[in-house]
Amino acid sequence: MRKAAVVLLFAVFAACSAPSPRPAFDDARALADAATAATASGGSAKFGTDVAVGSVRSKGQGRARFGADGTAQVMTTDFLGEPMELRLVAGKLYAKAPEGSRDEAGKPWTLVAADGTDPFSQVLGGSLTQLAAQNDPAHTLREIRTAGTIVAAERTNLGGVAAEHYRVDLELTRLGTDLPAGLPADAAGRVGGKFPVELWLDEGHRPLQIVLDLSPILPGAEARITTRYSDWGVPVDVQPPPSGEVG
Repeated sequence: MRKAAVVLLFAVFAACSAPSPRPAFDDARALADAATAATASGGSAKFGTDVAVGSVRSKGQGRARFGADGTAQVMTTDFLGEPMELRLVAGKLYAKAPEGSRDEAGKPWTLVAADGTDPFSQVLGGSLTQLAAQNDPAHTLREIRTAGTIVAAERTNLGGVAAEHYRVDLELTRLGTDLPAGLPADAAGRVGGKFPVELWLDEGHRPLQIVLDLSPILPGAEARITTRYSDWGVPVDVQPPPSGEVG
């Protein structure tokens, strides 16, 4: 009886003292490739975004569909201080402008482009295009693959979901002109340095949360973008606005 008790105690002690499994990846390229493939196979998800850049604070939420033909998404954001709907379909970004910002014809929707010549695009085209891009995990995963180094990894829990948490340093000079969050193409040469990205993946390697922190390369200014993903596989139907409503 005593021998059985000792064996049981040893087994319990061994189970408690056994190290927890390591995260799946210690190489940034492998991490990015697996998460990119999982995003594509996941197909679609709900997302929420918090942006804090300098004095700008905004929140958004929406749904996105991911696939070989690109990303389609619909979201509502308070980027202008009041709710505004954005739709990204077939590579085109549409914004439902607040009434006070509409053109003379009063059409609710505007086709937005970073290099657009219309007044709405000239003021907000670059910012809204970058906002839509950051909602797509493939954008950040591509940067991790190109210029990332994993500096810490752990198995953890995020909002009640088992997760792998990775902290990755991105080297700005290795990104070339593919810079995050609307940084100008010459920013790498001017500010240099590294900045951290935190990535949480579920057990299928699908993104749960991505935090992009540009504060280290923008001294004196908070610059942090947090995007959360949930309900992978949720139905997503994104259609362009009726042509007669686009100014």
